[in-house]
Amino acid sequence: MTMNTRVVVVDDHPMFRERLVQLIEKEPEMEVCAEADNVPDALARIRENKPEVAILDITLKGSNGLELLKDLRAHGLNVPVLVLSMHEESLYAERALRAGARGYITKYEPSSRVLGALREVLRGEIYLDAKVMARIVKRAVGKRKDDQLNPIERLSDRELEVFDLLGRGRTTREIGARLHVGLTTVDTYRARIKEKLRLENGARLFAEASRWVQSRE
Repeated sequence: MTMNTRVVVVDDHPMFRERLVQLIEKEPEMEVCAEADNVPDALARIRENKPEVAILDITLKGSNGLELLKDLRAHGLNVPVLVLSMHEESLYAERALRAGARGYITKYEPSSRVLGALREVLRGEIYLDAKVMARIVKRAVGKRKDDQLNPIERLSDRELEVFDLLGRGRTTREIGARLHVGLTTVDTYRARIKEKLRLENGARLFAEASRWVQSRE
């Protein structure tokens, strides 16, 4: 008897997660063995079910998919991961690959392409849009200098996470608790973000972060 490919789905939007599960379950050789909407639950489900592949969003309840990717690697859970996100590839695809993902595709793509990306990852390949792949290759061979980047792209993964949380109205104390770091560390991240984005004060930082978050939702 042939065993179906087991998939873990990690997404914090219940309605979208339900549709994604239904899409995967329609495929005769695939089955969803577990679901999660946050990093701790996702780690537990993957450890318990040992799936052949996981598909996850960047935005998760209480954290994000980049942290989950890093945690999977830290815990020795070598499951192939396809990131399926609403966030633009230019900002997150390369970050996701560095963190351990095997592919990145946006939620704006048709379901057939999502399934194709999932199968490609299962075959051990890397899945990326051709334009994103070309962009990564250009940067790798040094043809794209740092001053040519979008200012947001200059932020590190952690700085980007702090910027996102600031845009969602989180206080320094709340950000510190979320990221398990001290208040001084959060202040350091804020200072670096202001420098990289050339923002003269905290008010401008909050305004830019809020505008950025609103533009992506």
